[in-house]
Amino acid sequence: MATNQQIYWHTTIKMPDDSNLTPIPEKVDVAIIGGGYTGLSAARTLAKRGVNVAVLEAETIGWGASSRNGGMTLTGLKVPMQTIIKKYGRDIAKELFQCSIDSVNTVEEIIKEENINCGFSRTGHLLAANKPKHFDALKDEVEFMAKEFNHKVHLVAPGELKSEIGTDVYHGALVDDVSGGLNPAQFVTGLADAAEKAGANLCARARVNRLRRGENRFVLETERGALSAESILVATSGYTGNVTQKLQKKIIPIGSFIIATERLSDELAHELSPKNRMIFDFKHYLNYFRLWDNRMIFGGRAAFFPENKNTIAQSGEILRREMIQVYPQLRDTKVEYVWGGTLDFAFDQMTHVGELDGVHYSLGYAGHGVAMGTYLGKTVAEAMLNGNIKDHPFAKFDFPNAPLGLYDGRPWFLPFAGMWHKILDWVE
Repeated sequence: MATNQQIYWHTTIKMPDDSNLTPIPEKVDVAIIGGGYTGLSAARTLAKRGVNVAVLEAETIGWGASSRNGGMTLTGLKVPMQTIIKKYGRDIAKELFQCSIDSVNTVEEIIKEENINCGFSRTGHLLAANKPKHFDALKDEVEFMAKEFNHKVHLVAPGELKSEIGTDVYHGALVDDVSGGLNPAQFVTGLADAAEKAGANLCARARVNRLRRGENRFVLETERGALSAESILVATSGYTGNVTQKLQKKIIPIGSFIIATERLSDELAHELSPKNRMIFDFKHYLNYFRLWDNRMIFGGRAAFFPENKNTIAQSGEILRREMIQVYPQLRDTKVEYVWGGTLDFAFDQMTHVGELDGVHYSLGYAGHGVAMGTYLGKTVAEAMLNGNIKDHPFAKFDFPNAPLGLYDGRPWFLPFAGMWHKILDWVE
C-alpha cells in the first residue's frame, strides 16, 4: 500500500510552526509543560484571569496527539460507568460522568466564544456490537444510564442498523446523541490562537530538560533558556518524559493510528454513515471511524508501540484490512494518508488530576482527550487559582503506579499487552 505518511488533518489548515518563536520569559506565574488541548485550554483560562502564563512545548504548538486524533468529542470515560460505580461509589461516579457531559459542552462553548472554525457538530456516537452478547450488554446499558445518571441513550436493533451504518458485520448498536465531532487540527490551532489572544506566552521548541525547585519558585531549564514560575501544570499526556519522572512512571504511552481514504462520492459516504456518527466498536483492540469531507477516517490500536515510520506503515496495512472487513465496498478505494499519535493510559485506565511534589498535573485520557483534555485544562486551571485541586472530581481517587513497581517509564510490556487484548477479543 503506497500511502502518504502524513497527518491528513494538517493538510486542512496551516498549523503553528517555528518560523517566529516566542521568546522564553524570565519569570511567569504559571508554567505549563505541553502545548496540546490541556495546556492551551489551561493557558487560555489563566490568561483571561490576568495570570502571567507560559506554555512550554517541546515541538510546535499542537504537534502531538491533539492534532492527530479522530476528532471525536465523546461522553463517558474509557472505563465503563458500571465499573466506576463498583470501584468508587455512586457519588464519585456521578461527578465523573457529569464531567464528561460538561467536557463536550465546554468544547462547544469555547468554539462559539472564540469563533473557531473546526466543523464541530453534535452528530452523536454509535457503539457497535461485534457479537450478539455485546448487544445484550448494551440493552442493560440503556436502563443503567437512565436510572443512575438520568442520561438517555438508545438502541439500534440489528435489523435497523442500515439506518445508521452501511455494513452487516455488527449485531446492533447503542447511540448517544450528546457526543460530537470536529477537525482536531483546526480546533487545537483555534485554541492556541485564543490562548495567545488572551495574553498567554506560547513557546514552541522549548523542551524542558530540567525542573528544580528553588526558594518559593520552580526553575525550568528549556532548550531555549530558563524561566522561573510560582506554579507548574504538567499537560504532556502520552509524551510525558523523565523531567517529571514520578508522573512518567504512572503513564503508559500507547500508539494509535489512523488512515484517511480519498474523497468518496456523496452517495457512498451516505451509505457508509447516513447520520455521520462518531463510530467505535466493542473490541478490546478497538476500531474507531467517522467521515470528514467525504473521506473515511479509520483508526485503531493497530500497534501498541508509539508512532514511528515502521509502526505507521505496518498499522496502515492493518487498518486498511480492518476497514475493508467493516466496509467491503471500500475494497478498491485508495487510502491517501496514514499517521500515528501517542495516547496516555494510566494503569487503571482512568483520568487523573492532582498535585505531586508541588507540581499540578492532568493526565491519563485513554483516548478521550479531545473533550476531556479541553475541559480539564479549564477546570484544573481554575482549581489552581482557587487552591482546591484536591476537591476536583478526578483528584478524589489514587493515581496508581505499576504493579510491583516493574516500570521505569519505558513500556517494555506493550507487545504482551497487545497480545493479551487480542486474546481477550478471541475468547469473547
